[in-house]
Amino acid sequence: MTRTVALLGSTGSVGTQALDVIAAAPESFRVTALAAGGGHRQLLAEQAVRFEVELVALADGTAAAFADHLDDAAQRLGLPRPRPEVLIGADAACAVAGVGADVVLNAITGSIGLAPTLAALRAGSTLALANKESLVAGGALVHAAQQRPDQIVPVDSEHSAIAQALRSGATAEVARLILTASGGPFRGRTRAELAGVTPQQALAHPTWAMGPMVTTNSATLVNKGLELIEAHLLFGVPVADIVVVVHPQSVVHSMVEFVDGSTIAQASPPDMRLPISLGLGWPDRVPGAAAACRWDLATSWTFEPVDDGVFPALALARAAVAASATHPGVLNAANEECVTAFLGGRIAFLDIVDTVAAVLDEHAGTSAADLSVEAVEDAERWARARAGELLARR
Repeated sequence: MTRTVALLGSTGSVGTQALDVIAAAPESFRVTALAAGGGHRQLLAEQAVRFEVELVALADGTAAAFADHLDDAAQRLGLPRPRPEVLIGADAACAVAGVGADVVLNAITGSIGLAPTLAALRAGSTLALANKESLVAGGALVHAAQQRPDQIVPVDSEHSAIAQALRSGATAEVARLILTASGGPFRGRTRAELAGVTPQQALAHPTWAMGPMVTTNSATLVNKGLELIEAHLLFGVPVADIVVVVHPQSVVHSMVEFVDGSTIAQASPPDMRLPISLGLGWPDRVPGAAAACRWDLATSWTFEPVDDGVFPALALARAAVAASATHPGVLNAANEECVTAFLGGRIAFLDIVDTVAAVLDEHAGTSAADLSVEAVEDAERWARARAGELLARR
């Protein structure tokens, strides 16, 4: 059976790789809708033409202007010009998410992905979730909108690995989850050595090609803190039972330790097409989605503990989960403001996590029982404003 797919964030790294997976398996998937922010309209138009989609959403622009891009793309590619419905505006991605596609792949960056996540779940679609921020910011809301246990399929490589390893045992048999981290570009450095690092150095990730926000988050290990929160929310494991270890080779993507002492690991070369294909096809695997490990070649894998004194982001994430339902979203929102300031050359690298910690300390918090989309949005607006105020003093 061919599954219909609505792809949110189609022009980003995960989105473009997802289309590669879909193009290689036309008998399994058919793209019916695309959504993007509007920064890469030419690429979006080419995607719409290649996949003959029925619906396109842009966060800004006009339908008439995008029609011109479609004309140009069709002529350039030598393909028929499709006539998709074009939606424009802040709510356009939500409309795409709620069309009722078999699978909605949410690859939007940031907590703006929360509303589309909720729309996809309420429409009954399987949600292939690459937008960790929506779960981090609105965990209780996401769980309330979820209609069946297997409706959310994680696309982050770490959580995909855990989901695969969990097939090896019952929930009651799980002792711990082990998240692996590459360590980013600054693995092994002291805090003093991080004081003067530049945005260019922070963006030089040793393993993965990602956008500037996620890449900087990997350098601070904030990204791993968000993934820790995501793992807690996805799999119902207390944060105290989620361990993070540094694995520079990025081949073992994460592990599950069971009560009898057995640890099940998922290993594959670093290639997002594998977890993307699982997100689209779950519980089935997509043949040939990515290359396998070469077991006939000599290699070695290493694992080491995280230096929490140099990288305190993981401790902040654990504290945020314990504090309130809105603290994780505040962590994410304040961090986004700080990363933007760092990439713009306005603050130092160490100011990012230090400022996030200060914002978290000041946040009053909202309980899970009182959580709403409005409460999440209010908390995030406050966090961004407060982070901005603190950054202005640095």
